[in-house]
Amino acid sequence: MSLRSFIAALLALTMAGCATLPPGPRDVRDPLERYNRSMFRVNDAIDRAALKPVARGYVRVVPRPVRTGINHFLTNLGYPRTVINDVLQGKLGDSGRDTARLVVNTALGLGFFDPATKMGLDLHNEDFGQTLGKWGVHSGPYLVLPLLGPSTVRDGLGRIPDEYSTPRHYINDATVRWGIIAVDVVDTRAGLLDTEGLLNQAFDRYQFVRNAWLQRREYQVRDGDVPAEDFGVDPAVDPAVPDTAAPSSP
Repeated sequence: MSLRSFIAALLALTMAGCATLPPGPRDVRDPLERYNRSMFRVNDAIDRAALKPVARGYVRVVPRPVRTGINHFLTNLGYPRTVINDVLQGKLGDSGRDTARLVVNTALGLGFFDPATKMGLDLHNEDFGQTLGKWGVHSGPYLVLPLLGPSTVRDGLGRIPDEYSTPRHYINDATVRWGIIAVDVVDTRAGLLDTEGLLNQAFDRYQFVRNAWLQRREYQVRDGDVPAEDFGVDPAVDPAVPDTAAPSSP
């Protein structure tokens, strides 16, 4: 299949999925739900057809110590993003510790090992979307990105400066650069294989992913300082799927 045919097939699948929404009240965080559900379905189809089988093969074939080393390398390669966003968020103490972590894992761990954690330099994860949220920029509507998955308008735009803050972007050899991206995708997907059972138990997979992602994202932006009531958890409704939807009219 040519690239043009593949894109046309994706667009057709997306448009076909834009017809109906499940009954019930709408979530005010998700005004684009009609589009989002269709894109979620497209991404899920691609995942089932390609990403999941490759990730399973990766786990079967590559020994765990090697996978761990690859994960450390990819994390270390992208760590300048965290250091930069530490500074942009005014977390100067974290910036110093994260810089030390980057230097230690690069110099002593050669990128593939993690001596910094044993030295008490904990792993952090900061990005430009969190930086915007720190300074009061509203997340905007929930948005499912093609291939990339759950996001919001704010966090989707934040991916652009994040890409320029990682050394990977400045690798001139396109084969090496895209090779690193491909390994990163497979490694990330392999790390999610253990969540399959929980996801498959959800009555509405789309709603489960949306609510879980938005809750986690709020936790990240607020550095864990999220009052319990903000989660809106009601175990009587669905103990497996905390529902954070604000009240809204059908």
